[in-house]
Amino acid sequence: MDVMDFFRLSAGEWNSQRTTHHLPFRRAELGGSTIKVEALAAGHARVVEICQLHEVDPALAVGGAFVTWEGAMAWDKDDENHAGSTVFALVPDSDNPSHGQLLRERGYAEIVPVIGRYEVDGDEGLLLITEYETMSSIERFWFANPNLRLRTSVVKRFGGFSTASFCAESRLSEPEIAPEGGHTEALLPLSAFGW
Repeated sequence: MDVMDFFRLSAGEWNSQRTTHHLPFRRAELGGSTIKVEALAAGHARVVEICQLHEVDPALAVGGAFVTWEGAMAWDKDDENHAGSTVFALVPDSDNPSHGQLLRERGYAEIVPVIGRYEVDGDEGLLLITEYETMSSIERFWFANPNLRLRTSVVKRFGGFSTASFCAESRLSEPEIAPEGGHTEALLPLSAFGW
């Protein structure tokens, strides 16, 4: 499986049930979200735009994804909003295409443009590693079956504060195939890595 195979399998609408462990406080918080994933072909305008944002040659990208989400967590305050979208592009390493750069318009742990790393492991899981100025995150995604995707994430903040999350994501709908460089409106019946 290559990295774009993983995102083509992820395309569609998902219901995500999350448990987040706030490790310093030894407490867990429940939540959920609805996630939509659209796989983007190499050369798609959004992929090109993210490459240009990070000053990377768009011809090196094998594709990317557009992700939207809307959700809630149990400890939310009235003004908290767990909704948004992100676009990212995938640029494989020249010597090992199962590893490469993940160019993001916004990160999972911080809402800033960032370049992370991806790795497709030997068990057909996808590992995403991102270093920010004040924290780092590691996420791993894998499929238990075509309609059940599992995800773990660990966020480490400088000073030692960390959270660890587990998500079980069940497929709600499959997408239509988007035309080359196009956009599929059929994805819009219904969170970023932040999802």
